[in-house]
Amino acid sequence: MFAISRPGCPPHRFPRRSRGLRRLVFALVLTCLSCAHREASSGKSTTARYEVWTVGRKSGSQVTEVSGNERTVSFEYNDRGRGPNLRTQMVLGPDHIPILVETTGVTYLKAVVAERFSLKDGKAVWQSNVDEGEKVLSQPAFYVSANAVPEESALLARALLAAPTHRLSLLPQGEARIERMEELEIGPADRAQKVVQYAIHGIQTSPWLIWLDRDDNFFALVSPWISIIREGWKDAIPALLAANRRSWAKHSETIAKRVGRRLTGSWMLRGGRVFDSEHAKLISGVSVLGSGNRIRAVGPERELQIPADSEVIDVSGKVVIPGLWDMHAHLFEADGPLYVGCGVTTVRDLGNDIEVLGELRERYDAGKAVGPRVIPAGLVDGPGPLAAPTGVLADTEDAARAVVDRYADLKYPQIKIYSSVKPELVPIIVRQAHVRGLRVSGHIPFGMIAEDAVKGGFDELQHINFIFLNFLADRTVDTRTPLRFTLVAEHAPELDLESARVESFVALLQKRGVVVDPTLTVFEEQFATGRREVPAAYRFIADRLPPTSRRSLMGRGVPGPDGKEKDYRGAFRALQQMVALLWRKGVPLVAGTDARLPGFALQRELELYVNAGLTPATVVQLATFNAAKIMKMADRSGSLVAGKLADLAIIDGDPTIRIGDIRRVVSVMKDGLLYDSKELEEAIGLSARPN
Repeated sequence: MFAISRPGCPPHRFPRRSRGLRRLVFALVLTCLSCAHREASSGKSTTARYEVWTVGRKSGSQVTEVSGNERTVSFEYNDRGRGPNLRTQMVLGPDHIPILVETTGVTYLKAVVAERFSLKDGKAVWQSNVDEGEKVLSQPAFYVSANAVPEESALLARALLAAPTHRLSLLPQGEARIERMEELEIGPADRAQKVVQYAIHGIQTSPWLIWLDRDDNFFALVSPWISIIREGWKDAIPALLAANRRSWAKHSETIAKRVGRRLTGSWMLRGGRVFDSEHAKLISGVSVLGSGNRIRAVGPERELQIPADSEVIDVSGKVVIPGLWDMHAHLFEADGPLYVGCGVTTVRDLGNDIEVLGELRERYDAGKAVGPRVIPAGLVDGPGPLAAPTGVLADTEDAARAVVDRYADLKYPQIKIYSSVKPELVPIIVRQAHVRGLRVSGHIPFGMIAEDAVKGGFDELQHINFIFLNFLADRTVDTRTPLRFTLVAEHAPELDLESARVESFVALLQKRGVVVDPTLTVFEEQFATGRREVPAAYRFIADRLPPTSRRSLMGRGVPGPDGKEKDYRGAFRALQQMVALLWRKGVPLVAGTDARLPGFALQRELELYVNAGLTPATVVQLATFNAAKIMKMADRSGSLVAGKLADLAIIDGDPTIRIGDIRRVVSVMKDGLLYDSKELEEAIGLSARPN
């Protein structure tokens, strides 16, 4: 299926999230509930056309040729040099269910596609780049392609509407159902038409919203970043987006009412050990006393003045840690419960739609949706074909200052510079941001290397690949393109980390206190994951995901020449070694993910730092107190100290000894609400945890 993707950096949660790219552009490749077309009347050929729009810029198309029960679909879009180009031929059986699907072309990251599915005499057979199999069917089932064009999602919607119970089994596995949502009348009076919003359940951990016309033909699939809509109807996108936000908000509020229990009076956590994140050590024999969303005292129970009506919460045998921070997110509506269930109570959003993020933060803060505290960072890019999917662009000095002032007026604490910003505008943005009290981070714009950005005043660098590109590429290499991945994948092991040039640059980072946000999970997925493997970040949870979602996690690495897999895994090891070197030399790190499955990816990010050589206790400190210090919030968050926010996680294990225990989250407290992690996971469609 085809999914709306994230605005981030590399291709994964979108652009995380996205991302990637938390969860806009990378997901564009993975799955989507997008498009449907008018059936051809007997034997007559028709052509249906759709446009792909990325934040006001036309970026691609889908063209579907229909002749009887046969369809040929051409689909492509361009996202900063990335993007799929697919051609699918289908033959339909009864009730819009395909009996033959053949797809060729390339994926989002330009891996070759050759996928085939057939259904004959009740036997289904399929082969794709991620799996192969066969199954004898006893009832109708809909094959979900590993490399789906939007048209296939339309057919699924129509097949579900035609099914007697509005449910269908899926191939290779799973079940989907469809639910009618809103109806709108759009367009000017002379061509107004009614469109209906449907939610399809069972594909991912949240419902996918698709718009059909009154004849159940595809009309649109929209998001704040990327939308697919019938040709000529671009002006309807804002109205459809507003309706989508209403539906997502209702879904989130339903979950919020089902999970979480408000702590209205005094409470005490008794019997466990408490992680002192300011000193990176565990303390035994103490209890945590609080009221509502604040910690009142931490110490031996006999020394605490405990109100008589306090609720006692037994955490014997458990470890209590401050809530974790994910310092590289691109939030989507569905992300909140995933973060909280994994013990993440604060995220830094490094690029999102201002209005959408603002509404989401308000609902999180009001308890109308389950989600973490959000620190917004304002994304800015320069215009052009390789610009990030953002509506905030600057091409002149006045525009650059105005962008900074806009974010500052909105109380954003940070600016993130993206890859198409002109190098001559970087000092303007940095200077204005610092005058207004904002931190500056980002990618390395085309025409610069990381050393230039550091000397130009960056406070932080996103993504460890840009550290390597400081040495593997010069200022003429256009790292806005996939070269920023492939150059590192092919040449990272060649870089001598003990060389004078590397030593000098690392010393510069340390001297200036520049923070590095490595996002190692992104590169483990890209460089060190086989085509038929689930990325390591998600193996712990994969079997509990909806089957289609689990399958979509595979086959997303950077394609390379045959036989290069070993070299690419070596590149990832080099990235880990660089992270270890930075830490040893005193360069501050933050744990960010830019990932497609929030929360779970942060757990893996921390594990990767330990694998690189950091101690588990140091890594937990890095993702709690250190993050709060960097964002100047340590006076109210990041450690379990009297007077601070009672954002915390209760873990059935000891992550200061075994970092993998960070996954064993039992309960999470955030803003005066106590959540059971199992209940949160099951509320969003994960199967029950194994005993």
